[in-house]
Amino acid sequence: MNLKRISGLAVGGLLLLSGPVTAAEPSPQAAPPDPNRIIARMCDYLKSLDRFSFSAEVTDDRVYAGGKKLQFSFATETFVQRPDKLRVNAAGDLIDKQFFLNGKTMTLFDPSAKVYATAEVPADIEGALAHVDQNLHFRVALADLASPKLCEHLGKGQRHALFVGTGKVRGVAADHLAFDRDDVQVQVWVATGAKPVPVKILINQKNLPASPQWTAYLQDWKTAPPLKASTFTFKAPAGAQQIKFAPPATPAAPVVQPAQTGAQP
Repeated sequence: MNLKRISGLAVGGLLLLSGPVTAAEPSPQAAPPDPNRIIARMCDYLKSLDRFSFSAEVTDDRVYAGGKKLQFSFATETFVQRPDKLRVNAAGDLIDKQFFLNGKTMTLFDPSAKVYATAEVPADIEGALAHVDQNLHFRVALADLASPKLCEHLGKGQRHALFVGTGKVRGVAADHLAFDRDDVQVQVWVATGAKPVPVKILINQKNLPASPQWTAYLQDWKTAPPLKASTFTFKAPAGAQQIKFAPPATPAAPVVQPAQTGAQP
């Protein structure tokens, strides 16, 4: 990306300079930072933490028949304690779930439906998440940030990496990075300074119809939270029913009532 800069002050069509007009030698431009080094620093920092927590605001595009694209949102709370404890609460427009990983036991609870399912999993965060993905057929939003193999996951299939620049995400100075794969483009904003945590993540599914996007703003980072054992222990509330895991059904298009003007979404 080439940026052209003009020094001086334009007034009434005239360009006012502070000195005589001379031909200046172009100054050499420093090479941009390596995006892979920045993302590796982020991964190493997260991996170095024995425990941490954060919250996130997520928007998720859904594409339906006729190319209609609707955006839904949900909020998450994530708590991590290495090597084998993870808790994620997610609630929003289309989701209400709580995920518990406590050693070899994983539980997924739906407070709205008052049902839960439990399974035995490998006794480490990476192994448990891989088991959930491959055998139970669901993903836990932002849980990969707790994986010791985070950078391997981010770099899988990468064809191009770009340092976009440095800006701010909700007041936090951050390096803006972009990574292209055949199927998706991933953008990550990593906080500058001593704590290089991700503050925004955007995934663009560029090969799908209407290129749906998934965006998360991450905040409230705590790198040494006082976590309790009960945080990761599921206790079924009164009236909750235990069920078995099943592959998720394809979501149906929501029923959208026409506005009074007759406009359709």
